[in-house]
Amino acid sequence: MATIEDRAPAGAVNDDIGEEKRLALYRTQVVLREAEQRAFDLFLQNLVKGTSHLSLGQEAVAAGFAVAMQPGDLSFCTYRGHAHTLARGVPVEQVLGELMQRDNGLMRGKGGSMHLTSVDHGVMGSYAIIGAHLPIACGAAWRAQYKGDTDVSVCFFGDGTTNIGAFHEALNFAAVWKLPVIFVCENNLYMEYTPIGLVTAVPHPAADRAAAYGLERIVVDGNDADAVYRTATTAYEKARAGLGPSLIECMTYRHSGHSRADPAKYRPEGELERWKERDPIKIYRERLAQFGIGSDVVAAIDADVKRIVDEATVACKAAPMPPLELLTTDVYADGGFAWRN
Repeated sequence: MATIEDRAPAGAVNDDIGEEKRLALYRTQVVLREAEQRAFDLFLQNLVKGTSHLSLGQEAVAAGFAVAMQPGDLSFCTYRGHAHTLARGVPVEQVLGELMQRDNGLMRGKGGSMHLTSVDHGVMGSYAIIGAHLPIACGAAWRAQYKGDTDVSVCFFGDGTTNIGAFHEALNFAAVWKLPVIFVCENNLYMEYTPIGLVTAVPHPAADRAAAYGLERIVVDGNDADAVYRTATTAYEKARAGLGPSLIECMTYRHSGHSRADPAKYRPEGELERWKERDPIKIYRERLAQFGIGSDVVAAIDADVKRIVDEATVACKAAPMPPLELLTTDVYADGGFAWRN
């Protein structure tokens, strides 16, 4: 959890993170919150089809790791990947357009909510199959190691993934080869509708298994962007130095159900309200004030982000649907759809 260093007294000078990074961390969290809330609103207007999985309440994890990244680092996401995609700098319009199946979408409407990908931004895909991307992240890290590149692969996954075979296979492979990969478990307490504690032999499903692969046990307050940023920075330094992977468990909580079809009635009464007291954006607004950053600066960021989301919404509503011929492109590696022996 967050340490006392993360709660500096009012009027304190900026510490190792500094004002520029703190403002980036705050802005990123607000972008994620506003964009995903807008995605939900658009669904209620019947403009977003199918299901999607929101990260409302979990923004500090995506923001902390993204702000600590260097250009060229790679992100591997789950189906709950909107936040991680936006955090890497993909424009809000492209993400909302993709969710609305418009031609201005990130993948021109062909990927949808669960398959956001932007190689230009280092987002190497969102994966709907639980645990499928962990070995793929190992492959990307192995490539970097083999070629002598300095990029680090970061693989985000939920607590339920820790009970999948691919989790253990990837951890073992990464540890044996000392790969430059970071495994990030976003533990929001529930694997879809089931409390993770009911089906897992250890209290911390990721961190308590780290020792089996010779890795350090790391648990961090996933609602505190500073704590996440500091932990991420250390893990990046370790990976770039050739010292191998890290497994980090971020304790957080989703404000909504597993997906839009889930009313989350299985949660104990009062649990959501208690976690909302530790809303990551609420925590960070207080943090900025502690470090002497004025409310006018915060308000300006809030207003600018709202403007961007509003303008993106207007653009997406006006954008055309993709042409039908798009269906037969990019099916095979040559860009076409015809089978070739």
